[in-house]
Amino acid sequence: MKNEEKREIINEAVTKSEKETEDFAKKFANNLKSGDFIALYGELGSGKTAFVRGLADVFCKGIRVSSPTYAVINEYKGNPDIYHFDMYRITSEESLYSTGFYDYFDRDGIIAVEWSENIPFALTENRFEVAFEKLSDTERKIIITKITP
Repeated sequence: MKNEEKREIINEAVTKSEKETEDFAKKFANNLKSGDFIALYGELGSGKTAFVRGLADVFCKGIRVSSPTYAVINEYKGNPDIYHFDMYRITSEESLYSTGFYDYFDRDGIIAVEWSENIPFALTENRFEVAFEKLSDTERKIIITKITP
């Protein structure tokens, strides 16, 4: 049986554009360090990749961020590196293992995972969860929660 998780909302916002979502992520980046795990949740087009773009702008200057939907993983070199996963097509531990996902836990960097709802069995005990809700075509509600055992 899993230990009880402690959940603490550390920030929330309503953003009105992709740029505002990126700016919100840049502010959140001040809380991050190498080894952190960020689980991103939200429907298609809700702002997950824009959020990672904001993180990368802080740690990996000049990097072009795109959704890793088909590649499963995009690596952005920086200080620290960001490992950006998309688990949209991953539905089992076996398929996750074949991506090399677990190897990234031993590397210095920040792991950001889109579609984390598809891999609940693989989430770290200590993590940030970022939930995105579409309020309109341009508005997003974003809630960041810190999870600890």
